[in-house]
Amino acid sequence: MTKVRVSAGACGYTAVVKVQALDKKKVHINIITACRMLQSFNEELGVIDWTKGVFDRFCDSIIYKTAHDKLKHTDCPVPMAIIKAIQVEIKGAVPKDVLMKFESGD
Repeated sequence: MTKVRVSAGACGYTAVVKVQALDKKKVHINIITACRMLQSFNEELGVIDWTKGVFDRFCDSIIYKTAHDKLKHTDCPVPMAIIKAIQVEIKGAVPKDVLMKFESGD
């Protein structure tokens, strides 16, 4: 199982994304969070075939389609974290942290 903790930012929510490979094509996705919008992803996604529509273009990705339907805020980093966790779980990427840091401008 691959587990990713996301501190989402100004909303104050933290989400734990868990992805478990079930076989060569299917993964189970579970998001643990106090955010109700993200909780609704569990009903929509649950078990998915990662070979169909996960790594497609943004508008075609099942993850981003779910985000479009369920989230009010386009700046939520959790959809990207779901995709990264799937990539790591299926051995398509190495587990490497992603960081976004604000810097004061000159």
